[in-house]
Amino acid sequence: MGGSFMINYVKGDATSPRMADGANVICHVTNDIGAWGAGFSGAVSRRWPEPEQAYRRSARAGTLALGKAEFIQVSQRLYVANMCAQHSIGRTNPPPIRYGALEQCLEQAASKAAGGALHMPRIGCGLAGGKWAKVEPIIERATAGLCDVFVYDPK
Repeated sequence: MGGSFMINYVKGDATSPRMADGANVICHVTNDIGAWGAGFSGAVSRRWPEPEQAYRRSARAGTLALGKAEFIQVSQRLYVANMCAQHSIGRTNPPPIRYGALEQCLEQAASKAAGGALHMPRIGCGLAGGKWAKVEPIIERATAGLCDVFVYDPK
């Protein structure tokens, strides 16, 4: 880390991150209606049951809210951030991604990972229907100077 910011693009699986010093947070987008299992959340569940369990508890409690990130510790220095930045599910117009909520969640994640790193696929651009050209600058604004960022593309 240093004074300048850069997103590091790497080939690989975001559920097997390149661990940095300090806290490491795997970020992914969740929706506000309690639906889990499609997209990257399915990969998270195959690796750790705790993020899905926490999400389902929040859904039952009625505490899912756009712009709220929930951090679940899955190992000593590794957390999964369930970031509520998608309104509903399905192909809608406008798409389900909520860019403002994504920025709020990423700010929370960057604070959690200060001095460490965030790890993610191209969040918000799969089932949420977002565009990377809009997501990338949000990541830059929300995280610059706080932590390293690694975006994982499939091999």
